[in-house]
Amino acid sequence: MKLVAGVDIGNSTTEVCIGERTDDGRIRFLTSASRTTTGTKGTVANIHGIKAALKLAMSKIGRDVSEIRLVRLNEAAPVIGDTAMETLTETVITDSSMIGHNPSTPAGAGQAVGELLSIKNIGRAVPGTPYIFVVPKQYSYEKVASAINQAAGHLDIEGVILQADEAVLVYNRLEKKIPIIDEVAYIDKVPDGQLAAIEVALAGQTIRMLSNPYGIATLLQLDADETKAVTPIAKSLIGKRSAVVIKTPNGNIRENVLPAGEIYLEASKNTKINLDEGAEKIMQAVADAGNIHDITGQVNTNVGNMLARIKQGMSSISKEQHGEIRITDILAVDTLAPVLISGALAGETCLEKAVGIAAMVKTQQLPMQKIAEKLRADLNTEVVVAGVEAVMASLGALTTPGTKLPLAILDMGGGSTDAAVINERGQVIMTHQAGAGELVSMLIQTELGLADRHTAEQIKKYPLAKVESLFHMRMENGQMTFVDESIDPRFYGRVVLLAESGLIRLEEDIPMEKIVQVRRDAKRKVFITNAFRALKKVAPDHDLKNISNVVLVGGSAEDFEIPEMLMEQFANYRIVCGRGNIRGSEGPRNAVATGLVLSYRGEQR
Repeated sequence: MKLVAGVDIGNSTTEVCIGERTDDGRIRFLTSASRTTTGTKGTVANIHGIKAALKLAMSKIGRDVSEIRLVRLNEAAPVIGDTAMETLTETVITDSSMIGHNPSTPAGAGQAVGELLSIKNIGRAVPGTPYIFVVPKQYSYEKVASAINQAAGHLDIEGVILQADEAVLVYNRLEKKIPIIDEVAYIDKVPDGQLAAIEVALAGQTIRMLSNPYGIATLLQLDADETKAVTPIAKSLIGKRSAVVIKTPNGNIRENVLPAGEIYLEASKNTKINLDEGAEKIMQAVADAGNIHDITGQVNTNVGNMLARIKQGMSSISKEQHGEIRITDILAVDTLAPVLISGALAGETCLEKAVGIAAMVKTQQLPMQKIAEKLRADLNTEVVVAGVEAVMASLGALTTPGTKLPLAILDMGGGSTDAAVINERGQVIMTHQAGAGELVSMLIQTELGLADRHTAEQIKKYPLAKVESLFHMRMENGQMTFVDESIDPRFYGRVVLLAESGLIRLEEDIPMEKIVQVRRDAKRKVFITNAFRALKKVAPDHDLKNISNVVLVGGSAEDFEIPEMLMEQFANYRIVCGRGNIRGSEGPRNAVATGLVLSYRGEQR
């Protein structure tokens, strides 16, 4: 009897499968396990994750790692996915031209136009002139409300801008109700004496006048040239619940188009394409270029810096010279990124055009050999680099009940989407495509303006619900779910994620519908796009109609909605598509590790 371990080092997880070679040459599978990959895939830092996964797997059958006689590693580590995001436009505002933000507690509703006046200068006000009061946070809400009520009899006070978070408290004490905006951090920069328009939307709605350039023109009496100049302001205010636009004589609002730059494809057919032509044109150029040797970007441009950073990061990890690092595939995705507006007064952001890129990076060295040598020394056992990842995944996928040759597989991981077709004679055609789960997380984080990647990962993995009472939730599909025991009050009124371990509260105040839309769009942009271009590369005659069965494997195949999205798309080609169930028990995970153990039996034959 000989214990053989297959080890699949992925971008996110390291999976192992333990099999036993019996005396008659058969393989009997004993156990499997997975651990988070330590370090970047394909580096010696992976050793810690490998040993932890092996230890966990062996503990499940009450045996020790020292009993393993052979460890077989996959060969795919030199190909590593990386991602980067760049914005292509930027809104710049100078001379306090605008405030537009989304405080949670504005008060009142409607629009108001008036001359800005600091509350400390209320004595300078003259009857007959409409005013918007500007109030620093040192003024209490009682004092502000009292001052406005006293002045309302002889002054035209149309609205209020507060620095403190006290709009509702002031509003409730006013005799004449007016729109009030609060939480304006840099109120000291708001200029006295300038004409301004403010707008507060009704509860559950967003502003309409100040998010429309012609609405701003109407309120502030702008001419055609001035209206054109405020278009970036109107764009940046879309979706806000409240806003202020200030008309200053020296104000300057412009939308800069940043130097996007050209992408150079060194390939069978050398090609160049400008980044600002959009993801569709970029991906068409990649498809038309043929076999790609390397991809670079124009020096001192957004895309040039982006690709250089990806190569530099890989260079520092692999300890190879920058010139020895090659990018062999990219996936470009159009998106919108919230960017801090230069010169704005309340930390406002604006959704700007951006492009996300996932790159497939190859090194000259084979880092797997270094990993094998180190693991051999640590475990005091035989370690070999045994098989190409896509081939091993195909072998593992064939253990799914209901499959037969010919068979196509889609291995959807964290950094790359791999495809392979294995025909009746056992011949395998494969491809590696840049872009998978990590790019989806980056798109979710960027478009929702999340502070950290971990929250984006959780949004990617779990469905959403809105807790509407202590005993029921509204699911993202509209279904109402009632519970027997009361829900923790801290979840009341919040959007939550339905994780296996319980509810996870999202701290960001973003509507559930928007989160769902961004999540699904990100998955479609990455996985649907990559699935089709990968399968077209490996399909006989590059025609999807020549593929009859597709088995989905890898971590992203466990996703609660990606397989269904792919099944819908493949239905037009009459392709049978579904999640793999490796060895009839593992689900879509462990395909490569299982294939590594199975291939050992073939080698022995």
